[in-house]
Amino acid sequence: MKQSGFPYVVPMLLLSLAFFATPLAVLVGFSFTGHGGATLDHYARFFGDAFNFRVLINTARLGIETVIGTTLLGIPIALLYWHGGRNLRQVLIFLTLIPMLTSNVVRTFAWIVILGRQGPISEALMSMGITGVPTSLMFTELGLVMAMCQIDLPLIILPLIAILSRTPYQLTEAAQVSGAGPWRILLTVLLPLMLPGLLAGWILVFASTSSSFVTQAVIGGARNVYVPQLIYREVGTLFDWPLASAIAVILLLSTGCLLVALTLISRHRRLVGHA
Repeated sequence: MKQSGFPYVVPMLLLSLAFFATPLAVLVGFSFTGHGGATLDHYARFFGDAFNFRVLINTARLGIETVIGTTLLGIPIALLYWHGGRNLRQVLIFLTLIPMLTSNVVRTFAWIVILGRQGPISEALMSMGITGVPTSLMFTELGLVMAMCQIDLPLIILPLIAILSRTPYQLTEAAQVSGAGPWRILLTVLLPLMLPGLLAGWILVFASTSSSFVTQAVIGGARNVYVPQLIYREVGTLFDWPLASAIAVILLLSTGCLLVALTLISRHRRLVGHA
């Protein structure tokens, strides 16, 4: 008689229930807490303030900009891995994984030096004659996007490498025999094959960027406010826990809807056939 594997799953289910499902349920329940019982006032307060809605839009825009930046950087690196030999592949994997072993706080503070007035970006701009005085990209959206792209770049490189590692070279060779050039091979052969990996990477990058409080607060500064900072303000400054819970639920739902949409797209039969 075949033994059921359910007993081996029970510890994982209990841990998920204790440390994920239960705190999430408490958060959702707290967001409906009011003086007279359950209420939707906190959600109405959030959407009734144009500033809060603008912060939500800015957070989504930051995630999309980071997704675009990491995609433009990740595809060439993944293709270099695919075409490279064993030694080059080991170097690329090493360089991709090393940043993930470093604390996000450390990497964020390293970007303070890079983006500062005496940093390498400012020195390069002055040496090329683009600016005549030291320039700082700190507390700007451009500097924040640059930092987030570097921090989240491994999240899109690794899925692409996983896809390309299973892709035979004969596909591009057949396209070359048919008269296709390098760009046509990239657009019609390789990109469709990489699309499931791209969708997985977009999900990871967007979720990481939209919830990265430390980097947003340190690099973005007080002028660029995003949803995690808004939650921190409600909890640490105004002590309005129900409203902070409602904002957190809104962030989870808005991010979750996009993630579900990308997941459904990645499971489309045509994309599954390419994987």
